[in-house]
Amino acid sequence: MATNVSGEFETALQRLEEIVAKLERDNVALDESVALFKEGKGLAQKCERLLKDAQASIEAAARGEQESGAPPPRPAAPSSLFDAELEDENPF
Repeated sequence: MATNVSGEFETALQRLEEIVAKLERDNVALDESVALFKEGKGLAQKCERLLKDAQASIEAAARGEQESGAPPPRPAAPSSLFDAELEDENPF
């Protein structure tokens, strides 16, 4: 899934760059300029949405959440009484 989203983002960004280059480089008629501007605005919004989705996914992964939305597994319990005492002990 990430590859598809990445490809979708890259494709939209590439097209957006082409539109900007065309508007900067060529003497484009007003009607075509308006159409390109509208297309570019839509592509920019799409890229922004994809980036926000990716950011949310990264933040969720950083918090340890799984894609299914299930909470991450809890750490294993100490294997012995000695380990439990070490965890509770605060040297400061």
